[in-house]
Amino acid sequence: MNPLTPFLENKGVVILDGALATELERRGADLRDPLWSAKTLLENPALIRQVHCDYFAAGADVATTASYQATIPALMNRGLTRDQAGDVLRLSVRLAREARDEFSRSASVSLAPRKLVAASIGCYGASLHDGSEYRGDYGLTVQQLIDWHRPRLEILATSGADLLACETIPSLIEAEALVKLFAEFRDVPAWLSFSCRDERRLCHGESFRDAVQLANEAASVIAVGVNCTAPRFIDGLLDSAAGIGTKPLVVYPNSGETWNAREHRWEGTTAELDWRECVVRWQKAGARLIGGCCRTTPATIRQISLALRQAAD
Repeated sequence: MNPLTPFLENKGVVILDGALATELERRGADLRDPLWSAKTLLENPALIRQVHCDYFAAGADVATTASYQATIPALMNRGLTRDQAGDVLRLSVRLAREARDEFSRSASVSLAPRKLVAASIGCYGASLHDGSEYRGDYGLTVQQLIDWHRPRLEILATSGADLLACETIPSLIEAEALVKLFAEFRDVPAWLSFSCRDERRLCHGESFRDAVQLANEAASVIAVGVNCTAPRFIDGLLDSAAGIGTKPLVVYPNSGETWNAREHRWEGTTAELDWRECVVRWQKAGARLIGGCCRTTPATIRQISLALRQAAD
């Protein structure tokens, strides 16, 4: 069964959570490390669980795990064995599941569907810790990318997560690799979400429209869209996909600032964003999974949840 279906049938939209890494930093975590948010899996997992809880309380239907930058090689570089690295990946899912259970115990009785856990699978570029997820200039073949992604995907596919969230994919070639890999895990649903440089193109330069078409042809992909992209590009990207999408469209932009990989910080300013007005417009343009990425907070998701609930009334 498609885990998104109950939400789409119930209210026509799935509300995603917001940033994890920048929210952990906002709460005092030091993520100046190649593992980024996954560093907190080793040092303070309870903080990750609390952030998941706070996003559920804010109205999120989905918790996205802290496994975005948690790869087997990176964890083994920290002195863990391969088995221990796998346990860390499974921990990321367990924390989100525990947060869901805690929320369910504290929430009032409701007929709403049970909240979901999406196991995050970051792009190859994220593992390089140099901003490559916003460029996609890896120089790797489809087969090399398949081989690189397989170990983590194998673990997360059997981790107890409801679906996989393949995020911040900057190039069509990496999407092709993931789609081919999904064929090995036909019973595991996934969404495929791209980082984009403007209103029409992925960060590597290919057409977002072509990326959506690729996802259309993949049986395991249950949603496709864009994340960690400036909000000002979302309208154009949704427009570019109009009329071709056969899967629900997902959008969870960042705050609009730019990541400086050399200095490891977000830079630039962004006009104050009216999230309520934006998400209602994005839903009207076809988005069915809506949330936030870097630099968004539980307060952002609360605004999104309220706006979409009011629009449905």
